[in-house]
Amino acid sequence: MAQYSIEDLQTDAERLGLSHQAGPVDDRAIERVDLIAVDALGTATAGTLVIVAGDEQPPPFRIDVALRQASARRLAGVVFASDLVLPETAAVLAGRAGVPVFAARGTKAADLAKAIDRAIAGGASEAMMRGALAVERATAAAASDDGTIETILAAASAALGIRVELVEDASATWSQSDAVCIGEVPIGRVVASAPDAATGVALPVIASLLSRAVQRSTRDRYASTQSRADLLIELVLAESSRVEGFVGQAARLGLPLQQSHVAAWLAPTSAADPQARAPRTVQPALELFALQLVEEREEMWHLAFLQDDLMLVCTEEHGAADHQRRVREVAVRIQEQAHVLGGPGWAYTLGLGTPQLGAIGVRQSAAEARIAAESAIAAGRLGGVELTDVTGLRRVLLDVYASPISRDLLHDILHPLDALGSERALTAVRTLQSYLAHGSSLVHAGHELMLHPNGVGYRMRQIRERLDVDLDDPDVRFAVELACRVRLLGAV
Repeated sequence: MAQYSIEDLQTDAERLGLSHQAGPVDDRAIERVDLIAVDALGTATAGTLVIVAGDEQPPPFRIDVALRQASARRLAGVVFASDLVLPETAAVLAGRAGVPVFAARGTKAADLAKAIDRAIAGGASEAMMRGALAVERATAAAASDDGTIETILAAASAALGIRVELVEDASATWSQSDAVCIGEVPIGRVVASAPDAATGVALPVIASLLSRAVQRSTRDRYASTQSRADLLIELVLAESSRVEGFVGQAARLGLPLQQSHVAAWLAPTSAADPQARAPRTVQPALELFALQLVEEREEMWHLAFLQDDLMLVCTEEHGAADHQRRVREVAVRIQEQAHVLGGPGWAYTLGLGTPQLGAIGVRQSAAEARIAAESAIAAGRLGGVELTDVTGLRRVLLDVYASPISRDLLHDILHPLDALGSERALTAVRTLQSYLAHGSSLVHAGHELMLHPNGVGYRMRQIRERLDVDLDDPDVRFAVELACRVRLLGAV
């Protein structure tokens, strides 16, 4: 182990309560520490760091004599355990004689001697002392009203005598002791410029303090964004009759519903199991990435998760140029990050809605984006970007689809077909929709389905038996065809 030097003492000065007054700060070794009266330095041996005890500063001539003796005896340095004001002549003498001079204001000489003796000896006790002090100082910094990442790191560094910093590390995991995380999302790790036993003691606690500070900062930073996200989820899932009731609440949260909105919808799919849930670590990491991504942009952005799906909404003044294009740019970057977080076994399909006005417009654009993503997934186009093509009847169907109650009612009509299994049920719905769209013509339906009319008739007999509805009733025919078209929106 390298000997403890005056340079090391200066490094530990803040921790020990020392301040350098005069003389060199170099690599001379401190072989021992001793408490000696100011008029007895002539008895000290070479290499000793002398601590001059006493509450009062010695007279100037005594200080001069002590420094000359320290030089002659080749002492490592002198520490005055008092509120020292070094005379100018003494400062000059210390420099010429090459005697390091320190003051220890407010520190008991005996305690200081023990602390320096531990530092000279090194080993576990000194490491524990420095590590404990770093934890104490960092904890105090974190608890203060103005506690930040920077102040915590500065306090820890000063106590350890070693620079401690937070660095980005993509390989960090939440379970590692030196990782700094928001929840289970690692944002980096704490590292020391010169790791030793003391940093081994302190860094896990410092990392935990930093994690809490970062989490608090992030919560405060994005609190309004999260509140708007909660409101958007309610708005998208609510019935049409309740939509206008959200306007006042949205205004209080700074969400101008009267403006134009474009939604993007990101849906994950597992290659091995289409029904599997996305890895639980993806959502918080992706949320943090997205919030940081849009934070500096001029547009107003809102982010919300509905189970594993991510809904991104961008709000701007009506008529803003390239509204959808700019949403696509941001959403694609989020999609790329999702692919990285999810790994090769997961595909993230992105759907984009069109610009829509007002509270109803938020729901409309979100429904468009969701259906665009779901349609692509159903058609096997995983991991791409799907734009919404809303013209004519499709726009009306999308509005129906956006209403949970309407969607559920229409689903109930076709529910008996689901007993056939997903693929056969989809075939039955397509057959039924084609048959109704062509005015019950088996020939025209068969032409569209590339099926013999007798085959269409056979399917229709089975469908009628399962549905048990009167397809000759115009109202029933309309409801069933509408249910078929809404069902097929997600199976293009």
